[in-house]
Amino acid sequence: MSNSQGDQRLIFPATQRNRIPIGDELCQRLPSTGLILEIASGSGEHGVTFQKRFPTLTWQCSDPDPEHCRSIDSWIRHEQLSPKMPAALQLDVRDTNWQDQLSMPAQAVVAINLLHISAWECTLALLRQSAQLLQAGGKLCVYGPFCVDGQHVSESNHCFDASLRARNPAWGVRDQTTVLHQASEAGFAVQTITLMPANNRMITWIR
Repeated sequence: MSNSQGDQRLIFPATQRNRIPIGDELCQRLPSTGLILEIASGSGEHGVTFQKRFPTLTWQCSDPDPEHCRSIDSWIRHEQLSPKMPAALQLDVRDTNWQDQLSMPAQAVVAINLLHISAWECTLALLRQSAQLLQAGGKLCVYGPFCVDGQHVSESNHCFDASLRARNPAWGVRDQTTVLHQASEAGFAVQTITLMPANNRMITWIR
């Protein structure tokens, strides 16, 4: 939903629930300075939360949806984070010109709840484009639900996966083993796999 009277901020309830544990994990994984590119930022609530929590970083949100980009920019204005936090980039994960749109080299890429609500080609694009963007030592942090060796880790994840595929056959909870293999093929080494609340995981790779 969105707020009224010309306020273009969108509010996603899941963001309110998970931003603290995600931030706690990112605190251990991200560098202390530099630019962080968030792919598929959605409403922008995560982005402004993390820009405030990590003031020495520059948090660059992006999203392919113009409505989401307007929401991100509205959140930036609401939280009075400009000019430290740059305006949203209208960027699709499948685009190939990530670096051309950034004001400085990225030190890390973050994707929250992207893999399961996009086609498999978007997962492959995230891994491929992140590997091209990041220098040696750069991090890729991906948060969301995963199954392991084709098995769901909980009944709730199984039901969630079924509901996703009913909405769009191209969506679905991704298999951790398969994603790890594809990340390795792209040039990443897995650093940590952290179990998160509500049967989610944060996987961090290093370039």
